[in-house]
Formats: sequence, C-alpha cells, structure tokens
Amino acid sequence: MNDTAADILKTQILARPERIPRHIAIIMDGNGRWAALRNQPRTFGHEAGVEAVKRVVKAAAEIRVAYLTLYTFSSENWRRPRDEVEALMSLLARTTLRELDELMQNDVKLVTTGRVNGLPQSQQDVLREASRLTADNRGLVLNLALNYGGRREILDAVKAIASSVRAGILDLSEIDEETFSSFLYTADLPDPDLLIRTSGEHRLSNFLLWQTHYTELFIAEALWPDFDREKLFEAVATYQRRERRFGRVSQEPTSEP
Repeated sequence: MNDTAADILKTQILARPERIPRHIAIIMDGNGRWAALRNQPRTFGHEAGVEAVKRVVKAAAEIRVAYLTLYTFSSENWRRPRDEVEALMSLLARTTLRELDELMQNDVKLVTTGRVNGLPQSQQDVLREASRLTADNRGLVLNLALNYGGRREILDAVKAIASSVRAGILDLSEIDEETFSSFLYTADLPDPDLLIRTSGEHRLSNFLLWQTHYTELFIAEALWPDFDREKLFEAVATYQRRERRFGRVSQEPTSEP
C-alpha cells in the first residue's frame, strides 16, 4: 500500500463530503484464488481476507462512511466442502471475539443481515453478544451478511407481507416499495450507494438484489486479501466523479451550446 497516495485520495474525498457514499457494500471475492497462487489451502486465503476486512473497516471510518456491508457468508456457501465451511465458521467466531475490543475502541456498531439463526449455535451466541455490546456505539455501522441470499430475502419478505395481510395487520392497498423494503432483512439500513466487487468478477452473486436497484458499481481487479485502504479510496473517488441521475435527465453542465 502506498500511504502517500492513499492520504492524497483521502484528502480529495473529504473535500467533497456531500459525495461520500453513506453506505458501501462489498462482495469480498478471491480468497481461494489468492491462496492457490501461493500454493496454500483455501483456508489460508480466508485468514488473509480477515486482515483485508480490518483494513477496510478502518479506512471506511476514516472517510466517514456511515454503513459498511460485507458479504461474509452466502446461503450458497454451504455447498462448499465441509472442512472449508467448518473453518469459515470457526474463523468467524474467533475473529469476532478477537476484534471486539477494537470495535468498541473505534465506536463501531456490529449488526448482521440474513438467516443468522441458520448458523451453528456457538457462532450465533458470539455474534449476538458482540451486537449487544456494540449496540450503543455511534460510529460506523458494520453489517455482516451471513447465511444471506438475495432471492431468499425477497421470498421471506413476500411471505411476511402475505401473513400480515391475512391477519388483517396490513391492507393490500398499503403495499408499496417503502412497505416492501421494511420487510427485508435490511429494513434498518439505507440502500447501498456504492457496491464494490473484488477479483474482477462482474456479477451480483445473489447479493442485495432489491437494494442495489440504483447502486453504483465498482469492479476491482485485486483479489480480496490484496484489497487495502488505497484501493477503497480509489473506488470512492471514482464514485464521487459519477453523476447519479436515478432515471432523470442529466443535470451536469455540458459544453454544448
């Protein structure tokens, strides 16, 4: 990492506070390939990926990002080899416990998104305690998407809405986009302004399908363990140069007469 380049980018980003993304979501991709390039097992890449998480959480707080969502474990990841899944679950618990003091010191609030009750009980207990202890923190909100799938989230919302209509709690005519969003796992979070995917892949992988309808996308070629402070700032600086029109006509001045 080039600290000088990163600091220059940070200064440029903070000079335009109105264009700092409020919510950044990241698909952390490439741990396995990073390990393979070093003739190491995939678990070695996952361990290195934790260090990238720590760097990015600190960097996001530096530039006053309010929410950071990390695609930590998808509902499809259960299909991976059993030993890898068990290693990921162990790593999740160990990392959460190890970093809890630092989360508290940096005023980071930890929340989770997804069917967390589908995780092993020991991991649920660790996450629940970490969320409880950090609940009153007022800095960056760090949201871990765990046992998460975008299609499953939408289906769960549809079922919950149908139950509410059947029970007479909700009238069919009251259902609009805002109401639907309130039934999603992310009901307490704003939609992401910027979605970063590492390792050069160009797909959403069933991540935040409803919430990313107008999210700006940034594809980073770096594998996740190599993603650092400077690369995050590069993504944000690129975001700041874009015009977000949300379907409207451009408001930017042009050189045309």
